[in-house]
Amino acid sequence: MAGLAKTVVLVGMMGAGKTAVGTALARQLGVEFRDSDEEIVRAANRSIAEIFERDGEPFFRARETEVIARLLRGTPCILSTGGGAFLSEANRKLIHDVGVSVWLKADLDLLWQRVRHKTTRPLLRTPNPRETLRALYEARQPFYALADIVVESQPDQSVENMARRVREALKSRPDVLEDAR
Repeated sequence: MAGLAKTVVLVGMMGAGKTAVGTALARQLGVEFRDSDEEIVRAANRSIAEIFERDGEPFFRARETEVIARLLRGTPCILSTGGGAFLSEANRKLIHDVGVSVWLKADLDLLWQRVRHKTTRPLLRTPNPRETLRALYEARQPFYALADIVVESQPDQSVENMARRVREALKSRPDVLEDAR
């Protein structure tokens, strides 16, 4: 099994598969999987939706940056981030300087199929969630395109296969997988 020389940070829209693919990738590589949203929820003892409602998005984003910085300083792992994390220039710089970013790129129809029945997405609690998702998708694409590596999702691909594709893409970077050095 390959180890990691630096943390692999999965970025992309809600529904892109960051948690599922990240968990499978971590298992394949024999490393720990971490989720920045889970870390925030644990520290706040509240759901993301509750944090957004009570404290607002700016408060949440500040905690998100703190958590990402802490996790990047730790043992290299697979780190899944919230959909908005990579929009922050500070987060992008942190990730670029210490880890490697991988954009799990999925088209809008696939994302909608995956998130439309979920009630845990505070940004989609709008009168027209599909339109909200489209607007977020269009606004965030230019930021996600700044990721170090891009791996495109296909609707017919299994999570395990997608994780293998990410692992293969990581081989293009000699500074990430320890067995690739």
